[in-house]
Amino acid sequence: MENLMGLLRVHVLRGVNLAVRDVVSSDPYVVIKMGKQLKTRVVKNNVNPEWNEDLTLSISDSNLPIKLTVYDKDTFSLDDKMGDAEFYITPFLEALKMRLEGLPNGTIVTKIQPSRENCLAEESHIVWTDGKLVQNLFLRLRNVEVGEVKIQLEWIDIPGSRGL
Repeated sequence: MENLMGLLRVHVLRGVNLAVRDVVSSDPYVVIKMGKQLKTRVVKNNVNPEWNEDLTLSISDSNLPIKLTVYDKDTFSLDDKMGDAEFYITPFLEALKMRLEGLPNGTIVTKIQPSRENCLAEESHIVWTDGKLVQNLFLRLRNVEVGEVKIQLEWIDIPGSRGL
C-alpha cells in the first residue's frame, strides 16, 4: 500500500472500425495491462462494439506504459489479436498535481497532440468535469490494418497511499 500512488479507472467506451477476423465480423474484447491484466466482456459479431465498461488499475509507477490489446474471441482456437496500443498517463498525472478546484465544468486543462509515439488518433483533452479531471483518448491500434478504441481515464485517490 505504501508504494501505491492511487487507482486509475479506465472507462473502455467503444471500438471503431475494428478488423474482421472471422468470416464476416469479429467478437472483440479489450485487455488492459499494467502489471496485472484486466479485460472487458466479449461483444459478439460487431466491428464497432460498445463496451462501456470500467477497468481499474492500481498505479505504483507512473512512468510505465499502459498496454491496450484487442482480441477476437474464438471458440475452437486461440483468440486472434486485432491490434494494440500503448499510452502513458504522465500528462494526466501532471494535470492532477495542479490541484485544480472550482473550474467551470468542461474546462480543458491541457491537450495532447497525436504523434508517432503516442498511438493517439486525434487530439486528447484533459478536462475538468463534475469536480474531477478526466482524459479522453481515441487510440489508433497498431500492428493491424484498421481499428481504433475510445477510452476515458479518471483518477481515484486512496487514503493511505503515497499520492502524487
